[in-house]
Amino acid sequence: MTRFGTTIGLVLAGLLAFSAAHATSGKLVIYTSQPNKDAQQTVDAFNKVHPDVEVEWIRDGTTKVMAKLRAEMAAGTPNPDVLLIADAVTMEGLKRDGHLMAYPDAPVGAYPAGLHDSAGHYFGTKLITTGIVYNTNAPMKPTSWQDLVTPEARGLVAMPSPLYSGAALIHLATLTSAPELGWQYYEDLAANEARAKGGNGGTLKAVAGGEKLYGMVIDFLPIRSKAKGSPVEFVVPEEGLSAISEPVAILSTAKNPQAARAFVDFLLSKEGQELAASQGYMPAHPDVAPPAGFPSSESMKIIPLDAEMALANAEQNKKMFAEVFGE
Repeated sequence: MTRFGTTIGLVLAGLLAFSAAHATSGKLVIYTSQPNKDAQQTVDAFNKVHPDVEVEWIRDGTTKVMAKLRAEMAAGTPNPDVLLIADAVTMEGLKRDGHLMAYPDAPVGAYPAGLHDSAGHYFGTKLITTGIVYNTNAPMKPTSWQDLVTPEARGLVAMPSPLYSGAALIHLATLTSAPELGWQYYEDLAANEARAKGGNGGTLKAVAGGEKLYGMVIDFLPIRSKAKGSPVEFVVPEEGLSAISEPVAILSTAKNPQAARAFVDFLLSKEGQELAASQGYMPAHPDVAPPAGFPSSESMKIIPLDAEMALANAEQNKKMFAEVFGE
């Protein structure tokens, strides 16, 4: 290469470095359903990697976050660059309506297929599964979803309602689409006097307190409760678990897409996944160890869910559930 060519190459390299440095600066707005403590830890860890990004985050439950975002969209003033919420079904709706920006170059090579949107519109950041919880004083130790519809469990099962809980609605969609369970399983639960009310926290409280002996619940609640001495045990049923993945996505209206991509990269990085594990969640990255007390990655059998179909059937599923359980 000539001296002139070398000089041009160095100039171009310098310009690229300058551009990259400034790509991860400026203001980044995040709407999230993470608990406040987790959200702050996530932002703090991201800022250690990208100190020039000024992060503003707003936190609420997924339903309220989405109500706020949709009101902003209707007014033509969507505020966030990034959305980090509980479930892929909500993301499917945003994708369908053209509100998500594709990021096909996201670093997902180490992740299992099916955890992320195939076109790169959203990406699972952790696994929050729903399995069985039981009181350790119960006479039966369940190992299958079918154990909750046996005579031994009659009138002793608590479960979150999909009319109130997004995770419970996804759980319903997952189990009713599984050939060995289907809607017949929910009809059997109702016939066996299972109680469906409120959210996951209420289910855990009922089982831990002995009001009920068995339940359906998201994993980290009984695992954390057991570590504090509560008489509960979490079970991976032999048929498998349902799962939400707390996906992250970049809005199509993002004002700082470069910083938004950097945030997605951080969450999907090994460092980001280790942070999720330290917060007490099952990491989505297969090479990152789960927190103490969690089942091993190998034993976490996940029942597949078609998020697009779950979105299409959501209202019908709620209606059928209300009819079956008389709500």
